Amino acid sequence: MMACLDVAYGSTSACASGIIFRDWADASPLQEKVISVQKVRPYQPGQFFRRELPCLLATLQALPPVEVVVVDGYVWLGGGSQPGLGAYLYRSLGGTVVVVGVAKTKFRGAGWACEAIRGRSSRPLFITAAGMNREAAAEHIRSMHGPYRIPTLIRYVDQLCRIHSNTPLCG
Repeated sequence: MMACLDVAYGSTSACASGIIFRDWADASPLQEKVISVQKVRPYQPGQFFRRELPCLLATLQALPPVEVVVVDGYVWLGGGSQPGLGAYLYRSLGGTVVVVGVAKTKFRGAGWACEAIRGRSSRPLFITAAGMNREAAAEHIRSMHGPYRIPTLIRYVDQLCRIHSNTPLCG
């Protein structure tokens, strides 16, 4: 089983969503979960993981166990030596769950990330991973369902948390 996670923020709370799927090419999730996380830390440049990591861990606790987690962002920064959000998640999970990071923008110093071109877009996604070879991770992201730059399930989990961030569940 695999999961895809994302978080949307309010002023002091967050709405975190997670979906479960079996195969990289799946078009729809098997299960979804949306949770509210109260009292999130404020954004601090260079310390994004301190804000988002607790939300991701809470979402994973609400889902069945998985072998792979896909996150919006980088696993490694700075040539693979500086941990990003995904590396902190990987470590928090004891290094037993593969974490694949899918970033939409290029981070200065992350030139070693694998680029994945999808659909008709000429703009790549930037793929990093922990527990899996980054080239293999990029190939998995390329194989995900959907005709657009952003795979269907990654787009779905993003929309799920954004839609619920303005509802009583998370608002």
